[in-house]
Amino acid sequence: MFARLAATALAFAAAAATFALAAAAATGATVAAPARPAPAAAKATSWLDVVVATPQGGFRQGNPNAKVKLLEFGSLTCSHCGEFARQGVPVLRAKYIASGRVSYEYRPYLLNGVDFAPSLLVRCSPPAAAFKLIDAFYEAQPQWTLPFTKPVPDDVQKRIGALPENQQITAFAASGGLDGFMRTRGMPRARFDACTSDKAGINVLNAIRDDANKNYALTGTPTFAINGRTLPETANWAKLKPQLDAAL
Repeated sequence: MFARLAATALAFAAAAATFALAAAAATGATVAAPARPAPAAAKATSWLDVVVATPQGGFRQGNPNAKVKLLEFGSLTCSHCGEFARQGVPVLRAKYIASGRVSYEYRPYLLNGVDFAPSLLVRCSPPAAAFKLIDAFYEAQPQWTLPFTKPVPDDVQKRIGALPENQQITAFAASGGLDGFMRTRGMPRARFDACTSDKAGINVLNAIRDDANKNYALTGTPTFAINGRTLPETANWAKLKPQLDAAL
């Protein structure tokens, strides 16, 4: 496994560029009795607060019965995915998901070996926290991915290569400082190690990738589907928005 991880450490940036979620007032009954203050209105639940893990291994935000069900296969190291997260997702949430008209599911796609650890960390999070972590990875993408664009020293390669395969992901991620990135977000090292070496999570990520390739004709990231239909040549908000509008 480590050979696969290390081989992609230098190439992932180029690969990512290519592949480029009423109350009534009660009043007094007599003149002498002062009117009781109306109880505070119950705050309506926003569809943005409705976030669940899906059986397919992703996370869905919004109305589960929305007319339009948007699916994204995204790589956390993909620069085009990062651009969509920063430019498109805020509008998507404010104008489409919040209204209940659109639901949005994100499934992490393994574009390269570097994607394993952050994707496992997302999967290790509760649903509501998962989207926040996805946002954080994309917001700071240029910073946390930079160490993985540099060669791995020979002694580090040897040490990591001697570990069991699932532990290689953890060690490789830590060698690039990803444990520190997560520590600033409240995750202790023991939790980081457990999440990034989770064999069941690794199997789910591989299954997502295989499903995307086989059933969604994925050729790059981000790839979007509306109501199960893959949208060709749609890798940014400018191309996605008119297709969302047409589906509503």
